[in-house]
Amino acid sequence: MTVAAPPIGRIGVRSRPRLWLQVGFWVAIAAILLGLAGVQFGPAATISILAITFTKATPLTLGALAGITSERAGVVNIGIEGMMLTAAFAGFMTGVYSHNLAFALVAAIASGALMALLHAVLSITFRVDQIISGTVVNILAVGLTGYLNRQLFATGAPPGLSVLPPIPFGPLSQIPWLGPVIFQQKPIALSAIVLVFVLHFALFRTRWGLRTRAVGEHPLAADTLGVNVKALRYVNVVLGGALAGLAGGYFTLESVPHFEPLMTNGRGFIALAAMIFGKWTPFGAWGAALLFGVAEAIPTAMQLQGINVPFQIVGLLPYVLTIVVVAGAVGRATPPAADGQPYVRQ
Repeated sequence: MTVAAPPIGRIGVRSRPRLWLQVGFWVAIAAILLGLAGVQFGPAATISILAITFTKATPLTLGALAGITSERAGVVNIGIEGMMLTAAFAGFMTGVYSHNLAFALVAAIASGALMALLHAVLSITFRVDQIISGTVVNILAVGLTGYLNRQLFATGAPPGLSVLPPIPFGPLSQIPWLGPVIFQQKPIALSAIVLVFVLHFALFRTRWGLRTRAVGEHPLAADTLGVNVKALRYVNVVLGGALAGLAGGYFTLESVPHFEPLMTNGRGFIALAAMIFGKWTPFGAWGAALLFGVAEAIPTAMQLQGINVPFQIVGLLPYVLTIVVVAGAVGRATPPAADGQPYVRQ
């Protein structure tokens, strides 16, 4: 039987967005926000807002990249929240018992990948509804981390190791504006920025990226041309889990040296909103994550400046913004054509 399928190259071209329009949009939004902040607080506070924005956006950026890696291959992944939470606990627990932050970071990444493997087995091999499978991951993570936290630390969790220190960049950290904002960040925050560029290049400039986009748009066409659809989906889902694990490690290894139940606080779902807002592209998702970061950074900076801002507003803004994004106020976003569809080889 002859199968009519569009060329993979055309699939990749059709799905590629106008990135310069996205970048221009985010630059304009950032300029407006920073301009208002500069008028209100002054240059020093504006630099502080920028630095806090990059810090707050770190788990959202990594979580959004995890979603892109998975969904570009056609597998919906709403289990990012659970992967992040599991990684946060695994990293903290490993740090407590090994007294080694490097081991703790590896454990966080590995635990995220392991939870993603569970999602891959359920959704790819057994063809469980992918939304249900992701929900299973989230529920399992909440129950497992909560139970282990109570059993291992019944009298209260001990303090972990000190968090990862900033990477010393020497003179670069003294560059006006750019130094405090970029070159005084900690390792996971910097890795998030680097991974945005790496994933963009890999997705649009490598054979893996071409095959990933083909599988996400037209798996039958990809299979006809010799691509192992199931194997590629497994690789992408597990890779996305590793990125989510790195995001989870941020909470206990870079933000605070302590674990609290449900400490990810919905960041995995906000990361999914950033992915949708960014139209399943690394740069678009990063821009959306920075926008969510600004929503947290500006109230925080206002508090640091002595302006009384109710803490409820500080915590509420990112979620209100998420609702607005998901409700479609920013326009209709179209996912990859085969996203969420199990593939059965003919």
